[in-house]
Amino acid sequence: MPLPPPCPLCPFTAASLAGLKATVLLLLVLLIKSRIQIRFFSALGVLLLVLQTLTVLAVGGLAGAALLAALASGWIGQRSAAA
Repeated sequence: MPLPPPCPLCPFTAASLAGLKATVLLLLVLLIKSRIQIRFFSALGVLLLVLQTLTVLAVGGLAGAALLAALASGWIGQRSAAA
């Protein structure tokens, strides 16, 4: 028995409709996944920026404290006087 000709008012078959639904569902899942990843990595980037800033401030504070300690002990003044 031959298949009836496709209806001109319904150009989509059941298989093509199922394929379109699966494609839309896949794209929605990928969109949600990418939004979650953007938010996660954005939070991770902020955390790393804070960690980097605190590290720079700590190193700068230690260098400043070492300079003040050297000035207070007279070590820098003695070396420049000896030169």
